[in-house]
Amino acid sequence: MVAESKNFYDVVIVGGGHNGLVAAAYLAGAGLSTLVLEQQRHTGGAAVSEQVFPGVDARLSRYSYLVSLLPDKIVADLGLSLELRSRSVASYTPVRRGGRDLGLMVERPEGAATRESFAALTGGDSEYDAWSAFYGSVSALAGVVAPTLLEPLVSGASLRNQVDPALWAALVERPFGEVVEQRFADDTVRGVVATDSVIGTFAGLHDESLIQNRCFLYHLIGNGTGEWRVPVGGMGAVTDALAAAARRAGTALVVNASVTSVEADGTRASVTWMGGDGERSVDCSYVLANVAPTTLAALRGQPAGVRPEGSQLKINLLLSRLPRLRSGDDPRRAFAGTFHIDEDYSQLETAYRQAAAGEVPSVAPSEVYCHSLTDPSILSPSLVASGHQTLTVFGVHFPTRLFASDNDAARDESVRRILAGLESYLDEPLEPCIARDAEGNLCLEAKTPLDIEESVGMPGGHIFHGDLQWPWVDNEAEVGRWGVETDVANLMICGSGARRGGAVSGIAGHNAAMAVLELRP
Repeated sequence: MVAESKNFYDVVIVGGGHNGLVAAAYLAGAGLSTLVLEQQRHTGGAAVSEQVFPGVDARLSRYSYLVSLLPDKIVADLGLSLELRSRSVASYTPVRRGGRDLGLMVERPEGAATRESFAALTGGDSEYDAWSAFYGSVSALAGVVAPTLLEPLVSGASLRNQVDPALWAALVERPFGEVVEQRFADDTVRGVVATDSVIGTFAGLHDESLIQNRCFLYHLIGNGTGEWRVPVGGMGAVTDALAAAARRAGTALVVNASVTSVEADGTRASVTWMGGDGERSVDCSYVLANVAPTTLAALRGQPAGVRPEGSQLKINLLLSRLPRLRSGDDPRRAFAGTFHIDEDYSQLETAYRQAAAGEVPSVAPSEVYCHSLTDPSILSPSLVASGHQTLTVFGVHFPTRLFASDNDAARDESVRRILAGLESYLDEPLEPCIARDAEGNLCLEAKTPLDIEESVGMPGGHIFHGDLQWPWVDNEAEVGRWGVETDVANLMICGSGARRGGAVSGIAGHNAAMAVLELRP
């Protein structure tokens, strides 16, 4: 990385995650001297690829793992050398009913096999017809919202006038559980729809705050399609491409730099950090904070406010081969998309109630996907040849509070319950399919919200840095702003905690850069 030597920069960016790198590439490309300070030994934040298991040549997307919200415009603007592949399957949900083992398969694109799969599960065409109508309406809404994400904020009223008023009322004004219950009858189908509203968001489906509605919306609007794609080379390929773009533009990137304070008065600013050569400070015109809002408050010496609470358990696995399924379906098809485990609507609600009461869910909803089926490049040729595959497991409704008193014990029990849920749909035990590392240990890694906080600095392990916000505003005074502003004109949030932040999108980084360029004389 480039060593910092100047005493003044136009812009200093605190945090070298993907949003900070996007902002740096745009600003340095516009001719502003730009410095990025990253506390870890590498840039990338939570979007990294790492060799997790000793002696095993597999580079897993350790934290974040799929890409949807990253706008194609950012990829083109920054000239990123990046390939995002479509998955052949959207989702697969194993189900046991009436003594039969079935699987609900949703293809991409959907076709006759998807309709037949719905009919085999539900006994008719009504659920698939409702599914098609609902997601057709959501797609229309996504087509209206997505183009606004890289522009100054618009009002909710202006968007409402461009879409189906009934859908707007259902998704934006009433708890998401209501529309799911009104439009779908089957418990499994309801759950497959509902799960996108609680990924990384701890809420019941009837929560009056509507944070579950916002989470659902963000999962469905990426590039106007909502498609979740696989980054070839893993998530690290995304941030490596962004770091390369930032360097090409002239950004100074400094790692192992732990920022200790940020000061800004609206005109001038300064940032202090601890590095390998002790404490350093640099003055600048603008500071962009690619950290959670609570972290920024602490760096400014202000009260941090309510600590975010993450809500997920991430498990990384390397298998020597994919296990057989009780349904008889081809595991290479079933695991190619999102594989839903115990995510019926009723199971999601029960798990939420148990977790809210401080209990590890007795039946643990989770979802799995196999990166290496779409992109085997993350595995060495010998692992590919021998049939090895990766599995990423994302446990739903595992809030930070469950791990507060004994993180290790709660992690072990949570992993046991999640993997037991997966195994209940398998035609063989799971453990013999799990590869072993050079030391003879199972290739299995689990990260609780507290582990994520310790590893990458997300307060409470919250993957969005806090509750997601609507990507528009109702206050007319905010229309035309960028959603990154703070109480000080030359200090901005450029991370997931910005309005329109969240997930690996680069949107907050782009918008913070545009706000600076708009302000700069």
